[in-house]
Amino acid sequence: MTRMIIVSVLGAASLSGCVNVSAPDKPIEINLNIKVTQDVVVRLDGEAKQVIQQNPGIF
Repeated sequence: MTRMIIVSVLGAASLSGCVNVSAPDKPIEINLNIKVTQDVVVRLDGEAKQVIQQNPGIF
């Protein structure tokens, strides 16, 4: 009986794998190329446009 337990423990130990985890030699590099654009659309009322044209020094 004890022989069977020892054999099963040794069998299980021989089937288990070994995993090695190590840090890489070079640092991990992540490149993020992000392009941000913004469009601004300005619409003026006809009357406001006339006031600006008549008084260009306001702005």
